[in-house]
Amino acid sequence: MSSPNELSPKSPQESAVETRHVVLPNDANHYGTAFGGAIMSWIDLIAVMAAQRHSGREAVTVSIDRINFITPIQIGDHVNLKAMVNYVGTTSMEVGVQVNRENPYTGEMVRATTAYLSFVALDENKKPARVPPLHLETDLEKRRFAEGKMRIEMAKEFSAKIKASRKIP
Repeated sequence: MSSPNELSPKSPQESAVETRHVVLPNDANHYGTAFGGAIMSWIDLIAVMAAQRHSGREAVTVSIDRINFITPIQIGDHVNLKAMVNYVGTTSMEVGVQVNRENPYTGEMVRATTAYLSFVALDENKKPARVPPLHLETDLEKRRFAEGKMRIEMAKEFSAKIKASRKIP
C-alpha cells in the first residue's frame, strides 16, 4: 500500500500526445521550407502537454536539450508530432518529440525532426513539485528511459565542467 505522499506510477503511453499541422506560407522561409523556429514552437507546445499530463500539474520548459533537423518540411506538407515522457527525476521530466512530415497526397511519412526537452512540474506556489515515477512496460520504454537518464547525467557533468572552468585561480 502506498503512503499519501507517494505518487502512483504512470506509463509513458498515459501521457503521450499526438497532433498535426499543415505548413503554411507564413510558417516557411524564402526557400519554401518550414522555419526551424515554427517547428521548435510546435515541439515545445506538444512536449509541455505530455509533461502536464504526466505530472498532473503546471509544467515549464527548463531546456531544449537536443534538436535534430533531419530533413526539410515543405509548404503544404502535413506535420505529425508525437511526444512522450522518456525519463523522470524527482521534479523533472524529459520528453521526447518525434516530428514526421507527411505528403498529403501519397501518405508517405518521413522523419523530419527529433527533440528532447526537460520540464519541471510546479506546485500552486510555482515551486518544483514531485512527479509520478514512470511505469515502464515495453523494451522500447525501458531503452528510452535509460537513454534519457544518460542524457540527464551527461548534461549535469557538462554543466559542472563549465562551472569549474570559469573559476579563475
